[in-house]
Amino acid sequence: MWLKGCYECCMRCLGGVPYASLVATLLCFSGIALFCGCGHQALTETERLIETYFARNMQDYITLAYVIQYFQYIIYSLASFFFLYCIVLLAEGVYTTSAVRQTFREFRSTVCGRCLSSSLIIITYILAVIWLLVFALSALPVYLFYNMYTTCHTINVLSETPSSINQLCFDARQYGLLPWNAMPGKACGMTLANLCRTREFFLTYDLYIAAFAGAGITLLALLTYVVSTTYNFAVLRYLGRKGLAPRC
Repeated sequence: MWLKGCYECCMRCLGGVPYASLVATLLCFSGIALFCGCGHQALTETERLIETYFARNMQDYITLAYVIQYFQYIIYSLASFFFLYCIVLLAEGVYTTSAVRQTFREFRSTVCGRCLSSSLIIITYILAVIWLLVFALSALPVYLFYNMYTTCHTINVLSETPSSINQLCFDARQYGLLPWNAMPGKACGMTLANLCRTREFFLTYDLYIAAFAGAGITLLALLTYVVSTTYNFAVLRYLGRKGLAPRC
């Protein structure tokens, strides 16, 4: 009898878990950790590459250094905000899921509860739209490093003709990373090929890819949150129509 009662209690507890919100929370935590951690380190490595290979004067990349520093502060803020917001969404999923109400025999939905759910739907939807833009922008450095890598591959293929490979360059000024008066501002020929063989280049490239993947995971988490919070709101509204929603 004791084991049967314990089993039934465990089944009721498991039945009250908001699995969609739980999966979304795990995805959000892992995605944000990947995006913020890898993005922060990738920006640091990018500054080192620019300083070493593309700019001789510190004044040429001082603006880029400030921009990178500001982006790193934004990354710190994003990590803190999403950690707290995911906890709020998970708590909302726990306390509004119909399984929990069945477990505790409380089929009651307040006006405040429905108002909170609708607010979270709107906020999460706006965040998903904003993060879609972040996801798109995070692909830009991946594209930039891919272009650099393909140029280096072309140089390695044409290495037997030095006159032609010196015309193959990667100009950081064209991408807005440096001002047009920066010297040298670009890497050409074997200098660029040697750059692509360095550990720093491959590390930065891989970090940007990981950050891009983290942004995609976070976007998936936000979309899952939109679906789960919309479902929770629909349940609360349904209970309200049945007259089980007293004012708080």
